[in-house]
Amino acid sequence: MIRINKYSTEMFLMSSFRKALKSKQKNHHERSQPGARKHMGLLEKKKDYKLRADDYHKKQNTLSALRKKAMEKNPDEFYFNMINSKLQDGVHTINKPKEEDEVTEEQKNMMRTQDIKYVEMKRVAEAKKIERLKGELHLLDADSKQKNKHTFFVDSKKEVQTFNLATHLNTAPELIDRVYNRPTLHTLESEHIMGAVQPGALKKMARQRKHQYKILAQRIDREKKMFVISQKIQTRKDLQDKNKKVKVKKETANAAAIYKFKPKRKR
Repeated sequence: MIRINKYSTEMFLMSSFRKALKSKQKNHHERSQPGARKHMGLLEKKKDYKLRADDYHKKQNTLSALRKKAMEKNPDEFYFNMINSKLQDGVHTINKPKEEDEVTEEQKNMMRTQDIKYVEMKRVAEAKKIERLKGELHLLDADSKQKNKHTFFVDSKKEVQTFNLATHLNTAPELIDRVYNRPTLHTLESEHIMGAVQPGALKKMARQRKHQYKILAQRIDREKKMFVISQKIQTRKDLQDKNKKVKVKKETANAAAIYKFKPKRKR
């Protein structure tokens, strides 16, 4: 008695069908470029033609849309982007504002090598020196100080032509340019003048005072730079917090970035 396994019979039939099917199949070969046309390169297939045709039609449609838009354009139309754009060498370009450096090289070196405590210490020291210099100089005739304006009123044009500032202020003509310590003629006659009165000594004192004002301006500028560096270091420390935040104002060379943090309840 011969036993036939059902599973083995099915596998035998399927393998026979595959062999019969493969015998009738033919490998599809795309037509190659004929030998007489080898100098023209590869023969274009249909898929290549489709890509080239789609790209061509897309460009033609774009040109048609632009041509139609130019024909229908109102010559009196104005839009604000015209202010920030121009035609340069036949190409339409947009004038972008010059971006400022966010961090200067000095700030990079300071933030990389020093911590916020050192920067704050130097800033406080500069602030104390500035206050001491201001107390000594009183900012009497600083170049950066706004010049005072004094208007005198007279009754007629004749008085304008004959107006004498020294006579009106009752002081010596040599003291008119001084904005401080301008004594009257009565004071000069009745009291003894203290301090230097020689022209050479006065010029020397003026040079020393100008030098002191220059040092004061340098210290004020240095204190501002320290303050900016301190703010930037603190901002970078705050950004390490995983709490959600939104940038309100981006960082510049003269100011740190401003972030708005989501309120977080402390437990």
